[in-house]
Amino acid sequence: MKTVTKKDLVDRIADKTGDKRVVVKKIVQSFLDEIVQELGNGNRLEFRDFGVFEIRSRAARVAQNPKTMEKVYVPSKRTVKFKIGRLMKQRLFEEDNAAQKQPVQTNPAPRAAGEAM
Repeated sequence: MKTVTKKDLVDRIADKTGDKRVVVKKIVQSFLDEIVQELGNGNRLEFRDFGVFEIRSRAARVAQNPKTMEKVYVPSKRTVKFKIGRLMKQRLFEEDNAAQKQPVQTNPAPRAAGEAM
Protein backbone atom coordinates (compact mmCIF):
# COMPACT_ATOMS: atom_id res chain seq x y z
CA MET A 1 0.00 0.00 0.00
CA LYS A 2 1.32 3.43 -0.94
CA THR A 3 0.84 6.63 1.06
CA VAL A 4 -0.50 9.54 -0.98
CA THR A 5 0.16 12.97 0.49
CA LYS A 6 -1.67 16.26 0.03
CA LYS A 7 1.23 17.40 -2.16
CA ASP A 8 0.73 14.37 -4.43
CA LEU A 9 -2.96 15.20 -4.81
CA VAL A 10 -2.23 18.88 -5.46
CA ASP A 11 0.31 17.92 -8.14
CA ARG A 12 -2.17 15.56 -9.85
CA ILE A 13 -5.00 18.10 -9.81
CA ALA A 14 -2.72 20.87 -11.09
CA ASP A 15 -1.55 18.63 -13.95
CA LYS A 16 -5.14 17.68 -14.89
CA THR A 17 -6.56 21.20 -14.72
CA GLY A 18 -3.55 23.15 -15.96
CA ASP A 19 -3.78 25.48 -12.95
CA LYS A 20 -0.76 26.56 -10.94
CA ARG A 21 0.14 24.33 -8.01
CA VAL A 22 0.00 27.30 -5.60
CA VAL A 23 -3.63 28.00 -6.56
CA VAL A 24 -4.64 24.33 -6.32
CA LYS A 25 -2.90 24.02 -2.94
CA LYS A 26 -4.87 27.00 -1.57
CA ILE A 27 -8.14 25.53 -2.83
CA VAL A 28 -7.44 22.07 -1.38
CA GLN A 29 -6.34 23.56 1.96
CA SER A 30 -9.45 25.79 2.07
CA PHE A 31 -11.62 22.73 1.43
CA LEU A 32 -9.95 20.79 4.24
CA ASP A 33 -10.18 23.79 6.60
CA GLU A 34 -13.92 24.07 5.91
CA ILE A 35 -14.41 20.38 6.68
CA VAL A 36 -12.61 20.77 10.01
CA GLN A 37 -14.59 23.94 10.80
CA GLU A 38 -17.95 22.33 10.08
CA LEU A 39 -17.13 19.19 12.06
CA GLY A 40 -15.90 21.39 14.91
CA ASN A 41 -19.31 23.12 14.87
CA GLY A 42 -20.95 19.69 15.22
CA ASN A 43 -22.33 19.64 11.67
CA ARG A 44 -22.69 16.58 9.47
CA LEU A 45 -20.98 16.70 6.05
CA GLU A 46 -22.50 14.70 3.22
CA PHE A 47 -20.80 14.29 -0.13
CA ARG A 48 -23.18 12.33 -2.35
CA ASP A 49 -21.77 9.00 -3.53
CA PHE A 50 -18.47 9.68 -1.69
CA GLY A 51 -19.48 9.45 1.96
CA VAL A 52 -20.65 11.16 5.13
CA PHE A 53 -18.59 12.64 7.96
CA GLU A 54 -20.26 13.13 11.31
CA ILE A 55 -19.32 13.73 14.93
CA ARG A 56 -20.01 11.02 17.49
CA SER A 57 -19.62 11.29 21.24
CA ARG A 58 -17.91 8.54 23.18
CA ALA A 59 -19.09 8.11 26.75
CA ALA A 60 -16.72 8.35 29.69
CA ARG A 61 -15.58 4.97 30.95
CA VAL A 62 -13.21 3.17 33.26
CA ALA A 63 -10.44 1.29 31.45
CA GLN A 64 -7.64 -0.89 32.70
CA ASN A 65 -3.91 -0.56 32.10
CA PRO A 66 -2.95 -4.05 30.83
CA LYS A 67 0.58 -3.78 32.18
CA THR A 68 -0.21 -2.73 35.76
CA MET A 69 -3.89 -3.77 35.87
CA GLU A 70 -4.58 -0.33 37.37
CA LYS A 71 -8.03 1.18 36.72
CA VAL A 72 -7.91 4.40 34.69
CA TYR A 73 -10.69 6.92 34.08
CA VAL A 74 -11.12 7.81 30.39
CA PRO A 75 -13.15 11.01 29.90
CA SER A 76 -15.83 11.40 27.24
CA LYS A 77 -14.67 12.70 23.87
CA ARG A 78 -15.87 13.49 20.38
CA THR A 79 -14.70 11.47 17.37
CA VAL A 80 -15.34 11.61 13.63
CA LYS A 81 -17.20 8.78 11.97
CA PHE A 82 -17.03 8.25 8.20
CA LYS A 83 -19.64 6.23 6.36
CA ILE A 84 -18.60 5.20 2.85
CA GLY A 85 -20.78 6.32 -0.06
CA ARG A 86 -22.33 4.28 -2.86
CA LEU A 87 -19.88 5.01 -5.68
CA MET A 88 -16.83 4.57 -3.48
CA LYS A 89 -18.19 1.29 -2.17
CA GLN A 90 -18.83 0.03 -5.71
CA ARG A 91 -15.34 1.06 -6.82
CA LEU A 92 -13.61 -0.59 -3.87
CA PHE A 93 -15.63 -3.80 -4.12
CA GLU A 94 -15.11 -4.03 -7.90
CA GLU A 95 -11.35 -3.97 -7.33
CA ASP A 96 -11.64 -6.60 -4.56
CA ASN A 97 -13.84 -8.85 -6.69
CA ALA A 98 -11.57 -8.49 -9.74
CA ALA A 99 -8.54 -9.49 -7.68
CA GLN A 100 -10.36 -12.53 -6.29
CA LYS A 101 -11.62 -13.72 -9.69
CA GLN A 102 -8.20 -13.87 -11.36
CA PRO A 103 -7.27 -17.55 -11.84
CA VAL A 104 -4.17 -18.80 -10.11
CA GLN A 105 -2.09 -21.18 -12.22
CA THR A 106 -0.18 -23.61 -10.04
CA ASN A 107 1.19 -26.18 -12.49
CA PRO A 108 1.57 -25.13 -16.11
CA ALA A 109 0.99 -27.83 -18.73
CA PRO A 110 4.21 -29.66 -19.72
CA ARG A 111 5.73 -28.55 -23.03
CA ALA A 112 6.23 -30.94 -25.89
CA ALA A 113 9.79 -31.69 -26.98
CA GLY A 114 11.09 -29.04 -29.38
CA GLU A 115 8.32 -26.53 -28.53
CA ALA A 116 9.51 -22.93 -28.32
CA MET A 117 9.03 -20.94 -25.13
